[in-house]
Amino acid sequence: MSRSVDYYFAPQSPWTYLGHQRFRAMAKAAGATVNVLPVDLGGKVFPISGGLPLPKRAPQRQAYRLLELKRYSDFLQIPLHPQPRYFPVGGDDAACLIIAADLHDGAEAAMQLTGAILAAVWAQERNIGDDKVLGQLLAECGLPAKRLEQADSQEVRERYEAYTQQAIDAGVFGAPSYVIDGEIFWGQDRLDFVARRLGVPA
Repeated sequence: MSRSVDYYFAPQSPWTYLGHQRFRAMAKAAGATVNVLPVDLGGKVFPISGGLPLPKRAPQRQAYRLLELKRYSDFLQIPLHPQPRYFPVGGDDAACLIIAADLHDGAEAAMQLTGAILAAVWAQERNIGDDKVLGQLLAECGLPAKRLEQADSQEVRERYEAYTQQAIDAGVFGAPSYVIDGEIFWGQDRLDFVARRLGVPA
């Protein structure tokens, strides 16, 4: 029986970036359905779950985060700028663009676009808060430019709110989170457990 995974993430999250392609590959290997669910992590999830935006975290935590980003980037051999030019950056517009792609082009297109947006922030140092950059990313993924306009529709905005509430109701408190049969796996460093649950090699 095919499994379904609820994939909760923020499109500007470095940890989501580090895990995205590995998760995408293991979901494909397992024949799993991925529900692509970008959420408002900093604005809605953190205030309820006790999370803090990066600038408000203790200096020790901020320093260790940079160490871990470099450590994982080196280990996974995934290019990453720990302090990219355009970060912090708002993720709402990018999240809504991913939802629009999912609605009109399907989950696989949404996953491809998510990967491109994450890489734009962390590998390419591009500003995903800029509509021009988002339009370029659409083109690079072979998706229609009109998705940018559709991302601002009431339907998409309502879905974004609904996905965020769904994440809160599921007990999600950070990104990325993978939920399988009601069980949460938080963080790209838990993908080994996700693979075991899906029955595929990590």
